[in-house]
Amino acid sequence: MIRPTTEIIGNYSKTGQVGVLGTLGTVQSESYPIEIAKFFPGLQVYQEACPMWVPLVENNEYDQPGADYFVQKHLDHVLNNSEGIDTLLLACTHYPLLINKIKQFVPENITVVSQGEIVAQSLAEYLERHKELAEKISKNGRLSSFTTDSPVDFDTHASVFFGKPVKSKHLDLAAE
Repeated sequence: MIRPTTEIIGNYSKTGQVGVLGTLGTVQSESYPIEIAKFFPGLQVYQEACPMWVPLVENNEYDQPGADYFVQKHLDHVLNNSEGIDTLLLACTHYPLLINKIKQFVPENITVVSQGEIVAQSLAEYLERHKELAEKISKNGRLSSFTTDSPVDFDTHASVFFGKPVKSKHLDLAAE
């Protein structure tokens, strides 16, 4: 998911200063600054690891008042790097569920960018350019979910992401 976003993230910023909000592993990897520099060498990238954000989402606390502290804490950290930051990139698949909380704590002039729409648009454009692939994929398919963990737990979390009920099946990898 990094590539489609890094190819266009600089287009969102008028000041040339972008904040990247990610997991500790993502931030430590430096993957976003490295990839962004390939397309926007002059763009200043400020990163902030938000280690509590994924647990907030996974425990269905993302829209509760208790999430405010952790959301505001990390937004303040990244924005304190520079007054010129005008774009924040949500660099984790979990973070869009926090979008309403995030928007509560950032000034209106800051654009918050979620990668899902960018990646989906990039895939649609790719398939448009590669008709032979588009012809081979199914249309109007159905989703089948399998988990090696608890289906009940998986279904609860997946339903939050999909916005509708999910029914998964347990898959035992040790079975013959």
